[in-house]
Amino acid sequence: MAKVDYFTRKLDDKNRLTIPVELREEFTSGVVITKGFGDYLHLYPRSVWEQKIEPELEGSLLDEKIADISVRFRTGKTEAELDQKQGRVTLKQAQLEYANIKKNVEAVRVGSYFRLLAH
Repeated sequence: MAKVDYFTRKLDDKNRLTIPVELREEFTSGVVITKGFGDYLHLYPRSVWEQKIEPELEGSLLDEKIADISVRFRTGKTEAELDQKQGRVTLKQAQLEYANIKKNVEAVRVGSYFRLLAH
């Protein structure tokens, strides 16, 4: 099966994002959504968050840059299980406002996570 690197979706009336069928297996461990480096969101499989991101955010206690990134990623962070029937995850209103997402979402793979942008 080809790797999906990009998809667009419309949020439903409950701000739920439907993950393409081809990607759902990546998110069986759960979903983590955080603020990104810019005005967009990051969408991680929980396994990627726990194995790759969390250790990086711990870093040195005296490293201000890591501390600032940790605060950014943890403020407004949500964790959820992917709705297995429909493959959906709910985006919080504060997350949507942060990324200026109204209804249309563009998702672009960056390594082992996705950036969610207004489309």
